[in-house]
Amino acid sequence: MRLHRNLVYTTIDSLNAIFNEGEYADKVVARALKKDKRWGSSDRKFVAETIYEVVRWKRLYAEIAEVKEPFDRDNIWRMFSVWAVLRGYPIPDWRQLEGTPERKIKGRFDELSKVRALKESIPDWMDEMGVKELGEKVWATEIAAQNQPAKVVLRVNTLKTTKENLRAILMDLNIETDTLKGQPDALVLKERANVFMTDVFKQGFFEVQDANSQLVAAFLDVKPGMRIVDTCAGAGGKTLHIAALMENKGQLIAMDLYESKLKQLKIRAKRDGAFNIEYRIIDTTKVIKKLHQKADRVLIDAPCSGLGVLKRNPDAKWKLRPEFIDNIRKIQSEVLESYSKIVKPGGKLVYATCSVLPSENQEQVERFLTTDIGKEFTFIKDQKILASESGFDGFYMALLERKEEVAKPPKEAKVKEIKEAKAE
Repeated sequence: MRLHRNLVYTTIDSLNAIFNEGEYADKVVARALKKDKRWGSSDRKFVAETIYEVVRWKRLYAEIAEVKEPFDRDNIWRMFSVWAVLRGYPIPDWRQLEGTPERKIKGRFDELSKVRALKESIPDWMDEMGVKELGEKVWATEIAAQNQPAKVVLRVNTLKTTKENLRAILMDLNIETDTLKGQPDALVLKERANVFMTDVFKQGFFEVQDANSQLVAAFLDVKPGMRIVDTCAGAGGKTLHIAALMENKGQLIAMDLYESKLKQLKIRAKRDGAFNIEYRIIDTTKVIKKLHQKADRVLIDAPCSGLGVLKRNPDAKWKLRPEFIDNIRKIQSEVLESYSKIVKPGGKLVYATCSVLPSENQEQVERFLTTDIGKEFTFIKDQKILASESGFDGFYMALLERKEEVAKPPKEAKVKEIKEAKAE
């Protein structure tokens, strides 16, 4: 086990882009993996996993290395050396790693790991918020789980294939998968692999989607032939799942504020063979008003803090701010009140987030049910999913049903009823 210079240099360049240029880790990693066509799967795995690891443990590594932001390249090399020592790599005789204090690194790791915010490498404000909302014990377990690498989960596209057929095809490609109990469309990779390069992905046989994310569309109680609106569709992971559950029968309206996201969804939908989707940009309030009381089912996959998906988006820990979460709660309240009006009487609504904070989840639903529009809904059930309990992403989803309208008697019949009552 040794470090290779070209792989490490690519890693350092990538970390510089993430830490100092504000780029998103997933995009930086995707670019890095295309740098050298000669790299094998183990090389690409090293680059991707090392970038994510250093990003995930940024605060802890910076404390151990005794460096502060903004990080220059020497600082990033020192943080990388901490990663290498803690992972058991022999330190090579390179100028950038000269004088790496291996014993001191291990000692400081043991010392600093006694403080949870440092041990779990999160901002102090995030630790305080987690304790306040979930309690000391639950938060400690949850944030530790969020620091574990995310598993790769596939969602079988039932518009094109079956789970058994896809498993067999992947097995022929030396990609082994496990099934999940209660998850009819999910396959979990036993080992990480670049599934996006396979022909079966290009043919639309599957999407990469976390196991708990796959529960949301099913929670909506979708049936073929319905009119369904996904109000915050984004690039469409859940939209495509809904289309598959609808068997391409009925009308599925995908809405979003950003045209660029809907363009991505169109590309994915074409690959997946999902052709019952309509695309609408929410550029005015009229777009929502035209759909009032028109939909059998409405999904509000609300904007949120993302504190349930830190394991797959570790750089979010460093981009999030307390004021952003305060603002996002207000937005969640607004979209619930506005988009819920799309549900027709007798129809159902799912409010979902990829957060584990009660203030973004059940407290939002409770508040909504006290509003004028919320009083027209009945709470059916909800599901709170922690990464520490499930092994996958943290999610929340609540199912509400809009009450049937009570038929009002015609005006003439009402007048006659009053006259008859008076006569008696």
